[in-house]
Amino acid sequence: MARIVVLGAGIGGVPMAYEMKESVSNEHEVLVISDSPTFHFVPSNPWVPPKWRTPEELKIELAPVFKKKGITFIQKAATLVDPENNQVQLEDGSTVDYDYLVIATGPRLAFDEVEGLGPEGFTTSVCHVDHAALAAHDWEKFMENPGPIIIGAVQGASCFGPAYEYLMILEAELRKRKVRDQVPMTFVTSEPYIGHLGLGGVGDTKGLMESALRDKTIKWVTNAQVDKIEEGMMFVTEVDEDGQEKKKHELPFKHAMMLPAFTGIDAVRHVKAAGLINPRGFIIVDEHQRNPTFKNIYSVGVCVALPPVEKTPVPVGTPKTGYMIESMVTATAHNIADELAGKEPSSRPSLNALCLADMGDSGIAFLAVPQIPPRNTTWAQQGKWVHLAKIGFEKYFMRKIAKGISEPYYEKMILKFMGVVRLK
Repeated sequence: MARIVVLGAGIGGVPMAYEMKESVSNEHEVLVISDSPTFHFVPSNPWVPPKWRTPEELKIELAPVFKKKGITFIQKAATLVDPENNQVQLEDGSTVDYDYLVIATGPRLAFDEVEGLGPEGFTTSVCHVDHAALAAHDWEKFMENPGPIIIGAVQGASCFGPAYEYLMILEAELRKRKVRDQVPMTFVTSEPYIGHLGLGGVGDTKGLMESALRDKTIKWVTNAQVDKIEEGMMFVTEVDEDGQEKKKHELPFKHAMMLPAFTGIDAVRHVKAAGLINPRGFIIVDEHQRNPTFKNIYSVGVCVALPPVEKTPVPVGTPKTGYMIESMVTATAHNIADELAGKEPSSRPSLNALCLADMGDSGIAFLAVPQIPPRNTTWAQQGKWVHLAKIGFEKYFMRKIAKGISEPYYEKMILKFMGVVRLK
């Protein structure tokens, strides 16, 4: 009997455990290690600060559902992956041996790379449900004395969708409360243009998102490098297309949310063995999601190393969207099952990008097939249906996670809500 360890229990880790268990049944052990007792539906975090959702609505207790699925669950933080000895070291000093390891940890949030950034500094975050809960308290204080708002993403960030969503959700909430006229709003981003999204744009996302911001009288600064953040003030250098300084900005704020850059988590970025990670601590994988050096290690999700789509004046990372992660999960489950059957891995993820960006009372959906240009399909559309689709999908995804059901969540969503595009 082989032991297959999944490190992480988020958008990638939980479906990975479900699909892996279905692929190998009870012939082999599937074990999940996570520092959290709950699954968090991260895409809905921007709804927490204005209280469109509570943190508890976005959580699912993992132990009961894993038990029903026959999946072993260890709720402890991992401190180090030891690929040379096929072990994961845990916070209490114990170790877990593995025959196969799937790293699905998500990222470390590198707030430390910009002075004053993050919940321990002067800005809020929607990257984690607990951060979103803290942002809700900051929002309550803000509403007692409204003023300027800054939302965006710093240099090196790779996940821009939540910043646009949070910006437009707050804008909708301010209009609902009849105080929008008291709140100047600015979007500050490392992207070379609005709607770049770390993907070089998808269809007309540039035009759609610029139009949405203009329509709501929201200013923006692109090619922005955040130098430091102090209480109530953000210091930003705007550069030109050659990366040379163009303008210095001192932007006041009373509420700010800036997405950080990501790195690998400490348990992997501190691995000494060569060949597992890139300089940022992300897991190096081949076309089968398998590490080329340690061939019994696979990885899925945001912790996977992917190169930038293109060179930009300010560093911009490549996002890993839900459909892409799902594709990584399915390929990995099939490949490990093949290896256990004595075959070579043959499944490859499609690495397509799909996003439903909620814009408060409307939304923008886009699809890139494949993610990296040139593409076979590019499609973007705006409408209230996107907002409704995201609400519906949240309920659908959470229900499936709670029931322990493994199926192509995002492919079903495409067929159900988009119809016009079918991915092969």
